[in-house]
Amino acid sequence: MAGRHINDHQVRLFMTNRRNDPVALAAAKAGFSPATGYRVLQDARLPSQRQTPRSRRRPDPLAGIFDEVVVPMLEAAPGLRPIAIFEELRRRYPETVFGSRRTLERRIRDWRAMNGQDREVIFRQVHEAGRLGLSDFTCMNDLAVSIAGQPLDHLLYHFRLPCGGFEHGHVILGGESFVALAEGLQNALWSAGGAPKLHRTDSLSAAFRNLDADARIDLTKRYDALCAHYGMEPTRNNRGVAHENGAIESAHGHIKAAVKDALLLRGSADFADLADYRRFIDEVVNARNRRHGPGIDAERKCLQPLPDVRTTDYEEILVTVTSSGGFTLRKVFYTVPSRLIGHRMRVRLYDDRLDVFIGGTRLMTLPRGRAGMNGKHGHVVDYRHVIHSLRRKPMALLGLVYRDSLFPRDAYRLMFDHLLEVQGEREACRTTVELLAMAHERACEAELAGLLTEDLAARRTPCLTTLRARFCPDPADLPEVVVELVPLSIYDGLIEPGEAA
Repeated sequence: MAGRHINDHQVRLFMTNRRNDPVALAAAKAGFSPATGYRVLQDARLPSQRQTPRSRRRPDPLAGIFDEVVVPMLEAAPGLRPIAIFEELRRRYPETVFGSRRTLERRIRDWRAMNGQDREVIFRQVHEAGRLGLSDFTCMNDLAVSIAGQPLDHLLYHFRLPCGGFEHGHVILGGESFVALAEGLQNALWSAGGAPKLHRTDSLSAAFRNLDADARIDLTKRYDALCAHYGMEPTRNNRGVAHENGAIESAHGHIKAAVKDALLLRGSADFADLADYRRFIDEVVNARNRRHGPGIDAERKCLQPLPDVRTTDYEEILVTVTSSGGFTLRKVFYTVPSRLIGHRMRVRLYDDRLDVFIGGTRLMTLPRGRAGMNGKHGHVVDYRHVIHSLRRKPMALLGLVYRDSLFPRDAYRLMFDHLLEVQGEREACRTTVELLAMAHERACEAELAGLLTEDLAARRTPCLTTLRARFCPDPADLPEVVVELVPLSIYDGLIEPGEAA
């Protein structure tokens, strides 16, 4: 047709039809005019064969520079970025125009395709049912999750069976430690209903960091013992080669996207407590597992049976309670009842808690604290453990090392600061200690905090007499309860006359 170029396909179609049809009909079937058909018969070459190579329309802006300057740079530093080379050329030759940055990028790309180094090849794997399970940690801080208004700095332990698609997630408050791995892995295996033959992790470099040689050997032995308990062979990918764990590395992005969508649908990323957030994560992961239900059910049949009991998912450490009314563990000071001063106790250290034992008896469970990012010691303090001694020495509150951690709620801390301004140090310490003692003895911590908040809003000091009258009722106002004892003979009426004989 006039105004349009014919292509190779049309010429081939014309030559095929020309065997049986006249020129006009064959040309019509090919989609061009009879005149074009006669021209094709005179020159049987395809249109692509008749085209002359396109020549450069303007001078090469990199002539005399690319081969002489750029190529030596690429050979000396293969990883150098094109933008860095472009800026270096502009620095060396400020008066020269090199064309656009895109021109240099295309030339470098073509040179690397012809002369560059070999690149690493990714080998896609076929996963057998029940053969491999993978564990890894991923940071969740970019989701801006908070607990009771406080930002939550946490990781997500992620386990996956790549064949069936089973996943398990567990919120981790600390770093990539053996305790976090052991707890998360065992939860995942019991949730899956079996154990794979191989368990793969990364190099666990974070778990080994800052450990001496003996501690690293001990950690390796404990990890091997954990895998042996479930009949799994432990394997690790090469250090720094994340794609060897690609079956779970790529899944990190998917599960984080699912959590983000669920948070948006929920309308808030703030949770009442950690248990509430963990239930939310379980719901998201379970929803993803339901999508792969048939594959997961099929793989469960190929998993190894679980042992009768779980194995150790904690570290056990011996501590001594000092005269300060507590003990220090991993740069964190924990208070305990003062009657334990001088006693030696066993502490089972989990990712989010501490179980404290004396002998074989578990005394209490404490929330696990973390040292500050700057190396500053942390404090986990329960004011009930020390209030009896602090009441005898209230001025100790003024310079107490863990004073900010002592207050159970912000209202008590803010009231102490207010009292320092209006009453001075001595009265502020005495009044604050009495408020804490009242909260402990009368079990009115939350209600008392509400009253203190009202006083702070009105810029007034609390009246201890009024508060005692409210939370410590006068015995004279208590009702008198009189208990009348009935004679035991009345119970004889419950016995049938015939039974009495």
